[in-house]
Amino acid sequence: MKTMTCKQLGGACDQTFSANSFDEIAMMVSKHAREMVQQGDAAHIEAMNEMRKAMTSSEAADAWMNDKRNAFNALPEGNS
Repeated sequence: MKTMTCKQLGGACDQTFSANSFDEIAMMVSKHAREMVQQGDAAHIEAMNEMRKAMTSSEAADAWMNDKRNAFNALPEGNS
């Protein structure tokens, strides 16, 4: 199990998420971000807008996802 923060995954806060795979943690953070945006959280809205600006093409989106996946994979098991 590995742990990352919302911020480490492109979000806006220090809430932590733990999962056994990158896909699992990405789904958790995505759900969290959508909930925060729905609640009108300005920091998460800004982070979402910045992420959208960075993903100008499918190649850019793939590169961003690969960067986050590599960061997850580089973490030691059981980190916190």
